[in-house]
Amino acid sequence: MLNNKTILITGGTGSFGKCFTKYVLEHYEPKKVIIYSRDEFKQFLMENEFREYKDKLRFFIGDVRDRERMQRAFEGVDYVIHAAALKQVPACEYNPNEAIKTNIHGAQNVIDAALDSGVKKVVALSTDKAVNPVNLYGGTKLVSDKLFVAANAYAGTKEINFSIVRYGNVAGSRGSVIPFFHNLMKNGKTEFPITDYRMTRFWISLREGVELVIKALEEATGGETFISKIPSFKITDLAQAMLPGCKMLEVGIRPGEKLHEIMVTVEDSDTTYEYDKHFIVYPQVIWNSKQQINLSGKKVAEGFSYSSDNNVQWLSVEEIKELLKTVDLEK
Repeated sequence: MLNNKTILITGGTGSFGKCFTKYVLEHYEPKKVIIYSRDEFKQFLMENEFREYKDKLRFFIGDVRDRERMQRAFEGVDYVIHAAALKQVPACEYNPNEAIKTNIHGAQNVIDAALDSGVKKVVALSTDKAVNPVNLYGGTKLVSDKLFVAANAYAGTKEINFSIVRYGNVAGSRGSVIPFFHNLMKNGKTEFPITDYRMTRFWISLREGVELVIKALEEATGGETFISKIPSFKITDLAQAMLPGCKMLEVGIRPGEKLHEIMVTVEDSDTTYEYDKHFIVYPQVIWNSKQQINLSGKKVAEGFSYSSDNNVQWLSVEEIKELLKTVDLEK
């Protein structure tokens, strides 16, 4: 499906962008992969990292806040993956206007540029924090999600659709709990601060996140939110897996933090279907005949929700130990 296609990734120098680029170049024969981001140094590093693919890669300096620049970058592009965002919860709380400019206005700019440039498909990355948001970052991503779903109403006769992929923190991602615990261990600490002993999280790898985006590119007809079926774990079990026998001190939940991650709410259950390895939340409003429900799935029961504390898949301490071997903590 991606063979001989031009793909653009906003925020393409981030962890997801690099993993997605590598996956596409190793599994397909794209015409071109365009990395759109505002940090020229990260582009320089990525260009060196992917030197063997230099004939397929293009680097485009620009900001999602700049609609004219994006329109230029989107010319001749078939598929857009929108990964650019301000993601750090405290930074968004202290700089709300900046978060709004990037996460909301930037999302609208991506939509407008895609509609005006002949793009065929747009997949936007979302987050569990957009579900029942309790912080500004989650609030901006909720608005972003709504914009991308509603964008299908403006497709008209154009061959374009917009969809969303939602997942939580990737295992080992910057600023998350695994590298935090790892740094404590490197400094000789034997006691880990635990925000709440009841806290649970989903476990998803960067590769699984990329594969879900590929599925959205292959299957989306417009307005869907794709969510992987992934296992849950207890934060206390993670601590014991990383440092068996460690002491754990409960310190309280930080501002803007949730006890559990949630991906599908009870309110969404009316339009949610379950498939072998994922869920899809379909839009409540269907704007045109191109938008279709994949009937190979099964509609979830009324009142269904999908969160890290009511999951049917759980990781044991030993299973977490094995998965930790796949996490690069020295990046």
